[in-house]
Amino acid sequence: MSQSLLATASFPYCPGCGHTVIAKALAWAVESIGYHPLDVIVVSDIGCCGLIDGLLNCHTIHGLHGRSVSLAQGVVMGMQTSDKKVIVVLGDGGATIGLQHLIMAARYNVEMTVILHNNLVYGMTGGQKSGLSPCCSTDIDDDYSDAVPPMDVCGLVELAGAAYIRRMYIDDDIESGLAEAIAVNGFALVEIIENCPSHGIRKVRELHGLEHKPIRVLKADRPAFRSKRRQTCSLLDSLEEMEKTEESELTGTVEVVIAGSAGEGVQTAAQLVGSAALRCGLHVAKKGEYPVTVAAGFSIAYLTLSTTPIHFQNIFNPDVALITSQDGMDKVIGLISEKTLVIREESLTFSRTGNEIRLPLRRLAGAKGSAFASLLFWCLKYQIIPLRAIQTVIEGHHHAEKLKLTLKMVGELLSEQAF
Repeated sequence: MSQSLLATASFPYCPGCGHTVIAKALAWAVESIGYHPLDVIVVSDIGCCGLIDGLLNCHTIHGLHGRSVSLAQGVVMGMQTSDKKVIVVLGDGGATIGLQHLIMAARYNVEMTVILHNNLVYGMTGGQKSGLSPCCSTDIDDDYSDAVPPMDVCGLVELAGAAYIRRMYIDDDIESGLAEAIAVNGFALVEIIENCPSHGIRKVRELHGLEHKPIRVLKADRPAFRSKRRQTCSLLDSLEEMEKTEESELTGTVEVVIAGSAGEGVQTAAQLVGSAALRCGLHVAKKGEYPVTVAAGFSIAYLTLSTTPIHFQNIFNPDVALITSQDGMDKVIGLISEKTLVIREESLTFSRTGNEIRLPLRRLAGAKGSAFASLLFWCLKYQIIPLRAIQTVIEGHHHAEKLKLTLKMVGELLSEQAF
């Protein structure tokens, strides 16, 4: 191979964590078989093992807790060719939550390799027991887990019809074990019993005293599942094309980042302006970003407007940055370059001179209207979107009166001052 699966030699795991050993073993296994990184898709779960995404040169998908196997099954069923390899990385917590997905993928014998990092605890959240935890696997005591035996995932997927099942310890030859599993045509599960140096069993030798015993089962005679192809119509075909009613002065493409705080209308503002741009015959792409806290922290909208079709939406060097809060500024400050026009709330501390405009956005429109006010100012001042197109989309909104008031105040600001 010309390129390693691993993109870095630096790992984010705790010192002594088995996840590091497995990540290196996975890279060796994939490379020994001869897969190019771009022929590999790794679907990771929530948990410490899911930190592997940033370590790899291959395609990666980061799923919800317990849902990585079902996501991987969708990838397999959607692929046009069978020369790619789909690998799932999940922990014992994810396996507990998503057990039904594991069993069904094994039942259908979907062609994927599942690497189960079983460190016997929910490590990322402090060492709680999972459905795969034996007694005495963690320092945390509870009233019931020690009386309940751990689930035998290998046994369950074997009964479901998996083509390959293997349980290993972290100090076994897991490189060869993973290579064997990845080469299987069908559903393969490798459960690796490992230590958790922070919250679980810390010494590898103590793992061998558990009730988990190494196993290896190969059922090579069962064919892998193949989804049937059928011709269908795109759901987009049923949508009516929006009629162009206004003209825009925009030429080419402009990439805009709107950076504010959660609950302050950042996403709504971008959607409104995007809708107005569509009425001008422009192509529009919008993407939102915010933390899992949802109601707190930053809220970022990435908005691309173009006179030509947009095939990829990811803004790394915006033409315009509209910043309305400290949360937003802290998040996007690394994207701003010398070419970026910055329109920002005047109360923010920002060490930049030159290509910027400071406005009393929060005083003018309040916290919840500041993002929309910044977009209105930019659109109207630079004649990106005509006033009538904006008025049309506002008219049909459930907060129409508040939006009209913000529009009026921005119009007065533009007429009173020269920017």
